Amino acid sequence: MTRSLQVMKFGGTSVGSAERIRGAAELVAAAARERDVVVVVSAMSGVTNALVAAANRAGRGDQNSWQELSTLLITKHHEALRALISDPARRERIRAELDGIIEEAANRCRGVAWLGELTPRVLDSISGIGERLSARLVAGTLVELGVPASALEATDFLITDDVHGNAQPLEAETRERSQSILLPRARSGAVPVVTGFIGANKSGVTTTLGRGGSDYSATILGAAIDADDIVIWTDVDGVLTADPRLVPEASLLEQISYNEAAELAFFGAKVLHPSTLHPVRRRGIPVWIRNSFAPDHRGTVISPNSNPTQECTKAVTAMRDVTLLTVGGPGIIGVPDVAAWTFAATAQARARILLITQASSQDDICFVVPSVDAGRTVEALRRTFLIGVRPVELDHIQVNDDVAIVAVVGDKMRGTPGIAGRVFSRLGREGVNLIAIAQGSSENNISFLVEARQMQKAVAAVHHELNLSQLAAPAMEDNRDASKRISPGAPEPVVERSAKG
Repeated sequence: MTRSLQVMKFGGTSVGSAERIRGAAELVAAAARERDVVVVVSAMSGVTNALVAAANRAGRGDQNSWQELSTLLITKHHEALRALISDPARRERIRAELDGIIEEAANRCRGVAWLGELTPRVLDSISGIGERLSARLVAGTLVELGVPASALEATDFLITDDVHGNAQPLEAETRERSQSILLPRARSGAVPVVTGFIGANKSGVTTTLGRGGSDYSATILGAAIDADDIVIWTDVDGVLTADPRLVPEASLLEQISYNEAAELAFFGAKVLHPSTLHPVRRRGIPVWIRNSFAPDHRGTVISPNSNPTQECTKAVTAMRDVTLLTVGGPGIIGVPDVAAWTFAATAQARARILLITQASSQDDICFVVPSVDAGRTVEALRRTFLIGVRPVELDHIQVNDDVAIVAVVGDKMRGTPGIAGRVFSRLGREGVNLIAIAQGSSENNISFLVEARQMQKAVAAVHHELNLSQLAAPAMEDNRDASKRISPGAPEPVVERSAKG
């Protein structure tokens, strides 16, 4: 009988030290006694930031960046290696692999510094080095625990387009390669430890999926090999009703739908990469968010359907570091192509639009983008309207980066009257000024823009008004009991799911 198949992903903090790597390996070892397991790992915490910083310094001509990078990587990974691997021959073999990978990174930084230019392609090849290092440490630790394991490079089977820095997977190619390379390894009884965050285009050139992309790697590969479930091990207990730094009484959600989780991720919830759930939706594969620092806690399961016993609103989230751009003036009234030109310009800038609204008088189009995208978006708009030949008299392109987005999310908000009224009435009583409001046709979120200084007040007010802290309170004790029944080595939790396609 074929054993169930689980993908386990460990984030940077979950493999951030020798102690955490050993803890992750013990979770994998326990699970591997009952099922086949594929492991996806991030870089050790802080490593990717160090790699990107060194690459950028090299791009400015800094000849010392590669030496400092080598010292940091060798110190961090050799220290972990000594603590994790007792067998001298195995330790030396892994050390040689680590040193070879570190030398690759140093050579690339050295070349960038000589040229004084850092291309997106080279940055991808440098920034993914951390995952290659951590995969070898995790695989070595599993072998130390008596579990057959080996490190695999995702570049062999996670195939993407050619967009460096934010590549998208090619589903058919990735599925074919994963079924022929990754799945047989998993079914052989040896645990594959796969590099997260990175892939390769059809020519074999390394690409990356964007920051936080290891979660995305896990669901891409889980869907490609038809995994039964996916567990994302992180440093939080699961998905909460709000950021506990903003709302201390925020509570854990036992179960949420794909739609709800995707909305929360899109609007700033840090627990998931925004694209994480795309690959698993069609196949109905449940995704668990669990805490590697507290593995006895049940966590949150994300599945096709929400918990039917819970209220229509699930959570409120907020996003800082966003910028409101306003394109307007009486000259655009009645001109049918203005919106098309505006969003063509944002597409040229590769900016992600988070919220859109337009005045009823049609003399303003407002939209919000991440602040990191704002500068190039404004330049693209200027080229389109102020420099290019357009039959439009544009008065202004206004920029406001002193704002934040707040979003209220819940599947059953659809068709439930009074939610918006309660939210906005409470904000009015609290003196929170609303700059812009948007609600999608799906009706499973209401998002609005406030002054950045009022973000925390707005989130707390909405959370209290909708009684979100009460959602999970009755089930907390049950959750702790349930966690014992679904420990990593136990049979998989029973989750309602659709048939695999």
